[in-house]
Amino acid sequence: MLPLLKMFKKINFLFVTLFGIGKISKIPGSIASLVTTMLLFFLFHIINISPNIILIIIIIIFFLSIFAVNIFIKELDNKDPKEVVIDEFIGQSIPICLYEIAHEGIKDTSQLLTFYFIMFILFRIFDIAKPYPVSYYDKNFKNSFGVVMDDVCAGLYVVAILVLYMVITS
Repeated sequence: MLPLLKMFKKINFLFVTLFGIGKISKIPGSIASLVTTMLLFFLFHIINISPNIILIIIIIIFFLSIFAVNIFIKELDNKDPKEVVIDEFIGQSIPICLYEIAHEGIKDTSQLLTFYFIMFILFRIFDIAKPYPVSYYDKNFKNSFGVVMDDVCAGLYVVAILVLYMVITS
């Protein structure tokens, strides 16, 4: 049973650290967000996977991450360790995936790259600055739910800004 438990802990570690990205000493959250942005670009525009399929996968990852992060932080004093970056993956994925769903079809590559860059920058700003309710989850939920939900809120802020921009410019 012990080798099975050890293997489960290793798989869980790889999941919550996004295959070890979280162990990078400098800015692991930003690196995880950047890798997520590049991965989603690859999935949507090189492999041409439907945004709806990716959205379903992100929702599944969201629920799995609540469980996985809970196991990871259970014995730690710090309930939001910087090596946990699966939350950055989820938060960064939300605006990109919703943008792709809203703009399905042929897109101008330069405009697309500009929006991806803007979504990356805005997500990092909201994730670091933690405006309300991002800060609410960060301060009041010292558990896996808080770890994940502050990034979900940051991602939804990016969506709100992009929707506002698109309404104003249309």
